[in-house]
Amino acid sequence: MKENTSNYLYKSLSLFSVVRGYNIIVLVIAQYLASIFIFSPNKSLRLVLLDFNLFCIILATVSVVAAGYIINNFYDEDKDKINRPVKSKIDNLVSQKTKLSVYFTFNFVGAFLGYLVSWKALLFFSGYIFLIWFYSHKLKKYPFIGIISVSIVTILPFFAVFVYFKNFSKVIFVHAIFLFLLLVIRQLVKNLENMDGDILTNSKTIPIQYGERLTKKVISLLSFLLIVPVYILWTYPEIGLMNFYFAFSIIALLIFVSILWKSNAKPQYIILHNLLKFLIFAGILSIILIDKSLIINKII
Repeated sequence: MKENTSNYLYKSLSLFSVVRGYNIIVLVIAQYLASIFIFSPNKSLRLVLLDFNLFCIILATVSVVAAGYIINNFYDEDKDKINRPVKSKIDNLVSQKTKLSVYFTFNFVGAFLGYLVSWKALLFFSGYIFLIWFYSHKLKKYPFIGIISVSIVTILPFFAVFVYFKNFSKVIFVHAIFLFLLLVIRQLVKNLENMDGDILTNSKTIPIQYGERLTKKVISLLSFLLIVPVYILWTYPEIGLMNFYFAFSIIALLIFVSILWKSNAKPQYIILHNLLKFLIFAGILSIILIDKSLIINKII
């Protein structure tokens, strides 16, 4: 009995690793914070948290994204054995058959929850499911298209909430551009980090096809281009104290670029990757700084 319980626990932890449970938690926090402070600033906290349709959209997003991580894990199995040997061993405690069963279950749940909201939500999540599969199966094989498509796939969950609240604002679009560029940079650094496994599995990525130097030039250019959306966002009083985050992000990116050009090994690229993940996570948390009076009003 104890052995079965232990085995079940190990497999549960393995599945949590496969679906990147930590990323899923961050996604839920990000969607709820965006819903509370950006998309529905005039609604009380209680109304947002008890909104059944919003709950279904966020849960549908979680299901579909988790399924996406599973199918990506399925296609990247050989590569991950080289790039992430420890994580790969943990992930493989669950059989591929079980992973695929969970994949189809999660996608069905996501589509069904979308149907409960509206036919438009069902259409959105059905398209999202297909796009994730198409990226994992085909698009990721093409260097530039793969980078752009995975960044779009990552940012799309926020558009599900965006469309639901019908809060069409220029500042939201500019913020989305900032996040999109940051995600593209992160994916390029990830490519540099995973070069060993990509070479051995004959994967076509930008660093392998065009070299590390050109990749660093592209990353540097994109990092400096981020100044444009940051400058535009500074002109909007709606972002409130979040302007401190954007100022911090520019300073962090300048440091990031200087370290990038001194890096030439996987451990150094891992540090840079973690710096970008921290910057994205800090951006999510800083949403509450958009209007500090909203925090009090929401609670009251």
